[in-house]
Amino acid sequence: MIAFWVLAPIMVVAALGLLFVRKAVHAALLLAVVMISLAILYAVLEAPFLFAVQIIVYTGAILMLFLFVLMLVGVDASDSLVETIKGQRAMAWFVGLLFVVTMVVALTQLTFTSSAGLDEANAGGNVQALADLLFSRYVFIFEATSALLITAAVGAMVLAHRERLSPKQTQADLAAQRLKAYAETGAHLGPLPPPGVYARHNAVDTPALLPDGSPAPASVSRVLAARGTMQSAGLTDIEAIKAQLGVDDDRDDDRDDRDDKGESDD
Repeated sequence: MIAFWVLAPIMVVAALGLLFVRKAVHAALLLAVVMISLAILYAVLEAPFLFAVQIIVYTGAILMLFLFVLMLVGVDASDSLVETIKGQRAMAWFVGLLFVVTMVVALTQLTFTSSAGLDEANAGGNVQALADLLFSRYVFIFEATSALLITAAVGAMVLAHRERLSPKQTQADLAAQRLKAYAETGAHLGPLPPPGVYARHNAVDTPALLPDGSPAPASVSRVLAARGTMQSAGLTDIEAIKAQLGVDDDRDDDRDDRDDKGESDD
């Protein structure tokens, strides 16, 4: 009884938090509190098999699967108020009332009927007694409960489904948008160069150096540039890159002279 009065308030508070918290990760952690508390109650009631199943299968496997899905897929903070399934609110109220009636009937039978006790229930062993009840007296209920696994999978698919408001963009559409942005605003057409290309440093705040030795500002994040933390390419770095590429100042001067001469001829 002491374990019940200690764990029952914890389970009730965690279950209410599971319903009212806004973030899915917090809801999963509160669900873990409920499952672990229930496992402890199984252990106190001398049900070692249910205790092990509750810890290994539910808390250790299913709950971790929920967390993996949340981390891989991500959580959208926006709530959709569009009801994609017609009549789901009425069905939810009906199922909730049916659950309340079932709980009232079960508690009434436990209160006004005599119980056999744990010693008689576990006379042949806890696992053996549980298997005998599941596959003899409650076999139909057990099979009906197993169908909840498929129902949960289908429900997850329905909840994750969202109506597409616009047609899916193809690679051709994305390429057309990039060309349009380049024609209208002069936006960079190709992919941005990563930081550190042809540079002496590979830090994210150091701009890449183009093959001619000039820095490429587009290679550094706009956030770092707005904060003023973008490093400038030093003259020593540019000279070192030119030396590695075999480009000297005389060749640069000759090329500039040829360019100037070509412009004058034109």
